[in-house]
Amino acid sequence: MTETGTFEIFLTVAPGLEQALFSEVREQGFSGPKVVPGGVIIEGGWNDVWRANLHLRGAARVLARIAEFRAFHLAQLDKRARKFPWSDVLRADVPVRVEVATNKKSKIYHAGAAAQRIERALSEELGVAIVPPNATDAQSAGSVTLKCRIEDNLCVFSVDTSGEGLHKRGHKAAVGKAPMRETLASLFLRECGFDGSETVVDPMCGSGTFVIEAAEIARGLAPGRSRDFAFEQLATFEAEVWEDMRSARAEKETSLTFYGSDRNAGAVEMASANSLRAGVEGCISFTQRAVSDLQPPAGAPGLVIVNPPYGARIGNKKLLFALYGALGQTLIERFSGWRVGIVTSDTALAKATQLPFLPVGAPVAHGGLKIRLFRTEPLP
Repeated sequence: MTETGTFEIFLTVAPGLEQALFSEVREQGFSGPKVVPGGVIIEGGWNDVWRANLHLRGAARVLARIAEFRAFHLAQLDKRARKFPWSDVLRADVPVRVEVATNKKSKIYHAGAAAQRIERALSEELGVAIVPPNATDAQSAGSVTLKCRIEDNLCVFSVDTSGEGLHKRGHKAAVGKAPMRETLASLFLRECGFDGSETVVDPMCGSGTFVIEAAEIARGLAPGRSRDFAFEQLATFEAEVWEDMRSARAEKETSLTFYGSDRNAGAVEMASANSLRAGVEGCISFTQRAVSDLQPPAGAPGLVIVNPPYGARIGNKKLLFALYGALGQTLIERFSGWRVGIVTSDTALAKATQLPFLPVGAPVAHGGLKIRLFRTEPLP
């Protein structure tokens, strides 16, 4: 940390979406954002950490970089870890999980041995309980994670202030077989030019992620409004300031309706339940419908965005070409003036729609796959 109480805050994101997150971070008014591989770095204090967790829709986690020092061997790491004032950030009554990553440029190259030294220093100097590396989710509950990266003999320590990944908004109990993470969905909506001022249609809505995210954006709802965060377990937490921050932004009214449909009745029921928990059911319409029966809603054209099956985990890939073809034909014939965004891992499937896609951006890591957003200008 600096003398002014500010420090680096690392906002992580799925590789390939760094620029989209940068756009959101800048729009939200955070100080001096810089794009780095895997995320965006800003400079700020603990209020900025809380605000980032509460309001950023695209960040996967918020890491507060609280310390750094050089160590050329394990004994030096042990000594310097014992001298650091951990109690300024960590609480003695909150268990800590330590995660260490090293690289070949460092003389300390054994991550396990380094983690043991840090754990021992925390345990003996701060009196904190250590969560073992192989702990279950139940054993890890209520703990915070301290991450250490040792690169070129520089040990950089960060606290994971989010806890559970930020895609877990706190109001989705039901998901489909291959759900789109909310954080990715929000950034794909952004890359399609969506800002909350137009209708969104998802004809293969699954658990409703795209439509619910779009409705929340239009209503100005904070994505983290329904959940807890790891930073609430830190010594730096101020409950009254946090409550003021949570209640500061009033939601907006919208005259728009957002539409989701799916041929699976179970998916429609699931999506409807999720929208109810999110508090946006009043501006969303979910219906059971095949893609070939899709019709544009009344009103001005907007955005059609869809995450169809890819064939990698769900469905027979050969049969999917007909599905993508039917989707493209329906959109071309009936959705003049609408923009389209399709997320898929297979370029050949995207091309089967015969839609006039713009140049494709970088691949995005998602669930062990590389997916891409294929998007169009308004259809003729």
